[in-house]
Amino acid sequence: MTPLGRFILATLCGLVLAGLVHVATVLAIPYLAAGDALARSRATLANDTSVLVHAAETGGPAEQAPAQPAEGWLPPQDPAVAVGVCAYDLDDGPVRITAETGPLIETLALHGRNGAYYAITDQAAVRGTVELVIMTRRQFDEALATADEDERNRDVRIVAPSRQGFVSVRVLAALPSQQAQANEAARSVSCTIDGPDE
Repeated sequence: MTPLGRFILATLCGLVLAGLVHVATVLAIPYLAAGDALARSRATLANDTSVLVHAAETGGPAEQAPAQPAEGWLPPQDPAVAVGVCAYDLDDGPVRITAETGPLIETLALHGRNGAYYAITDQAAVRGTVELVIMTRRQFDEALATADEDERNRDVRIVAPSRQGFVSVRVLAALPSQQAQANEAARSVSCTIDGPDE
């Protein structure tokens, strides 16, 4: 093999190896990151309502999750949007998410280890309330088996891809006078264990 051929072969091998290392590194980041959104939101697990992590005001400090500054894990947010989060763990049972809607635009997104898997807006509210029940496949099958066929249920039942995750609430304050209302709406979403008697 000529020196030029060896040089081209070595260069191609180096480029292929560099490409493989790059792809492996990018794919490993979610599993190796200790400060991902799921881990940061775990501080809200004991709360019965969402925790405001970004207030709807320009540069204003938000009520933070305990020892978890929002600036450390949230990308820059729109100052007109209030963001709240609450974590869930389905080992304790299904989790009921209840949001009272109002005049402001509100969205709820459910996130697992691999990203968002379900989202809903306030337009899906029934009589001013959005109710979601997050459950595992087994919990969903049990709920179907024990459900009364004659009883109406307005819950939206969602089978989660993993047992742990978090709910993000975003409320838009279209006017500066609506900022306090948006902040209150973002922190007032109920996240509770759905007991057997409910």
